[in-house]
Parts: sequence; structure tokens; C-alpha cells
Amino acid sequence: MKYEMVSAKIPKKVKDKIKEYKINVSEVIRKSLEEEVKKREAIKIKKEIENNKNLIGKLKTKDVTILIREDRER
Repeated sequence: MKYEMVSAKIPKKVKDKIKEYKINVSEVIRKSLEEEVKKREAIKIKKEIENNKNLIGKLKTKDVTILIREDRER
């Protein structure tokens, strides 16, 4: 897996506390960003599902059956 560098400015007080508590900044940032990305991906997927509910509801069983049969014949 390839990695990229990111950086952020934080208050000196926070930096001092990080040092005091010997916090592994890279690990904390990595986990936090991964969780945030997963959360936003879930929100995006949920929105896409909501947007497509109307389309799915408009499909008729007969049309879906025809499409499935055509796809199987390929």
C-alpha cells in the first residue's frame, strides 16, 4: 500500500499534551481519517439508494424479467 503525507497546524498546548502523553500522532490521524472516509462513503451510498428508490419503484416485473432473460442470453 502506498502512503501519502498530510499535515495540520495545531495549537502549541495540544502539541505539548501529545508529547506529554506520548500519543502516536500518525496512528491516531490514520485511524480517524479512515473512520471519517468510511462514514462519508456510507452517507454517499445511502443518498444514492434514496435517489434510486424512485427508479426501482417505477420498474415493472415484466420489464425486469425481459432484461434478465436478455442478459442471460449474452
